[in-house]
Amino acid sequence: MKYLPYVNIKMGTRSHMKYSTGNTLPLTQLPFGMAAFCSQTEVNTGCEGWFFNPDLPVSEGIRLTHQPSPWIREYGAFLITPQSDIIGNTGEAAASGYRIRESVMRPDYLKIRYQRCDCDFELTPTERGCAFRLSFDNERQAYLSFLPVIGNYTYRYDEEKDILYGSTDGHSQDEAKNFKAYIAVRFLDGCIDTSRTYYSGEGETACVHIGIKGKKAEGRVAISYVSEEMAENTLKRECGEKAFDEIRGLAEDSWEEKLHRIEVKSDDYDRLATFYSCMYRAFLFPRKAYEIDKDGKEVHYVPKTGNVNNGVRYTDTGFWDTARTLFPLYSLIARDEYGEMLRGFVTDYVECGYLPRWVSIGEVGCMPSTLIDCVIADAVVKQIGTRELWETALKGMLHHANNESSDRRYGRNGAISYKKYGYVPKNLQKESVNLTLDAAYGDWCIATVAGELGYEDIYEEYMERSKNYKNLFDPSTGFMRGRDESGRMSEDFDPCIWGGDYTEGSAWQNSFWVPHDIEGLCDLYGGKENFIKKLDELFLTPPKYRVHGYGGEIHEMREMAMVDFGQCAISNQPSFHIPYLYGYVGEIEKCEDVVRKMCLELFSAEDGFPGDEDNGSMAAWYIFSSIGMYPICPGKDEYVYVKPLFENIKINGKPINKGE
Repeated sequence: MKYLPYVNIKMGTRSHMKYSTGNTLPLTQLPFGMAAFCSQTEVNTGCEGWFFNPDLPVSEGIRLTHQPSPWIREYGAFLITPQSDIIGNTGEAAASGYRIRESVMRPDYLKIRYQRCDCDFELTPTERGCAFRLSFDNERQAYLSFLPVIGNYTYRYDEEKDILYGSTDGHSQDEAKNFKAYIAVRFLDGCIDTSRTYYSGEGETACVHIGIKGKKAEGRVAISYVSEEMAENTLKRECGEKAFDEIRGLAEDSWEEKLHRIEVKSDDYDRLATFYSCMYRAFLFPRKAYEIDKDGKEVHYVPKTGNVNNGVRYTDTGFWDTARTLFPLYSLIARDEYGEMLRGFVTDYVECGYLPRWVSIGEVGCMPSTLIDCVIADAVVKQIGTRELWETALKGMLHHANNESSDRRYGRNGAISYKKYGYVPKNLQKESVNLTLDAAYGDWCIATVAGELGYEDIYEEYMERSKNYKNLFDPSTGFMRGRDESGRMSEDFDPCIWGGDYTEGSAWQNSFWVPHDIEGLCDLYGGKENFIKKLDELFLTPPKYRVHGYGGEIHEMREMAMVDFGQCAISNQPSFHIPYLYGYVGEIEKCEDVVRKMCLELFSAEDGFPGDEDNGSMAAWYIFSSIGMYPICPGKDEYVYVKPLFENIKINGKPINKGE
């Protein structure tokens, strides 16, 4: 059975910065591929990160994109657009209508007919590039244009090799010293008319228009973060003399293999489409950011220094989002890939002094804390990686647990004050409650790794530190609350106030994040019975919110309010585990009822997700929930089990039952 036909890559794309149904892009890309491709419908909207609108029948070209999120924006991008007649030097000027229903957008294949120039543009991805072909249906002079997106561009055409070389230094919010993305485009069968090829603009407006002989053209594309020579080498290695359909067949096989790692059966087409659309999302990020040199060695660009070093590297993931669900999913269905990713993350620590937090091409650090701690702990507990790797990872964990960088993008914010007071004081750091709870969990992860490696002194010290979450519990209200340096809490407390001491939520969403010690959390409430009453109160309290901490309404507030799950904002990561707390403390029927209702009402291949999908994190939540198991605490090899949405579930070809 083939699963690709069930995948809707546009799931979650019907979004806006003011309201998210996923904030995703319809990416044609190999699993974890370094190069992704997507139609660009508009950029001059005031919301530059949102460059694809599924309902707008306009395409400005196919963007070679690395954007991991509209909030993080873009790097190393090129816009590839067929044109004829009046030629535009920008995407907006070159835009063409296309028929949405007649276009094909799949993980392995993209086809759009540009009505303005009567051209079919077909594309299929390779790991670090693509193959494309153009078919024009008029007698006008045809061009293939490479238009600007972000940064300064340069181009040159080598007539002897029939290769176009280009580069851009464009990147957004990260640290990326001397960054450049290089592109090499090889044209086949003498399809280029050099007398018609011309260049326009310079720097951030530079573009090139490649003259096409006749009505058809075919080419191959490869990129590099190292050099144009490396891009050319990649072109030869990944494409060689392979025909377009052969490359497409390889892309299809690659995706089918990944989708088959979990096999489910159902007579409900929509349910299958939602499941396998989420499976597709789970294999997009993080992306490979390493290359293979002419000697077959793995090499990568180092954003911190601008150097090129040996080894693997991965980008485009934020651990505050993905650590909770995506990496635990990989521990089941992508262990080899997980191991390689971990090598890359640890390499980042070796090269820049801190383990990654939110990496685009370089460190962005846009979300708080260092939840990569639980990515490492989960790998160690599940025996993914090597002892040597774990030893180095532990050094990185200990470093960010006890030191703060002068650059707030790196490490734990508030690490020094947390160590001094046992919590992060609210008057010293924003989001102090989340920083404290994440640090306590991170300390437990450090203890877990140290224990596995036999370091009993470290284990004992950090296991004790992991109890620091208790320092913020207010028994009079039943919430985690911020304290100042003297230990005082604010007098004017309202659990519906967002921001301030909390990250993307209020006390309701953020007070229950103690995955490593749920028993201890229950004790703070006076036992499981009282804890269950608090959970009941959470789900029964209307989804009211106050904007004080943010000064205005953010989209996560609206998304919580649009569904009927009380103060459980399943639209965002802090609430992911909350329904499963019922199951953990023995209220399995309540857990199953809530989870099933969320899966059936809030996730749809057509309508999207209940909030930001965030690089596979929400897709992984749905995958786990629909197969009836949830990793309540990454770093522990245990799950909360519920009744699945599907029967006859196989993981890696093996039928599963609860508890296996």
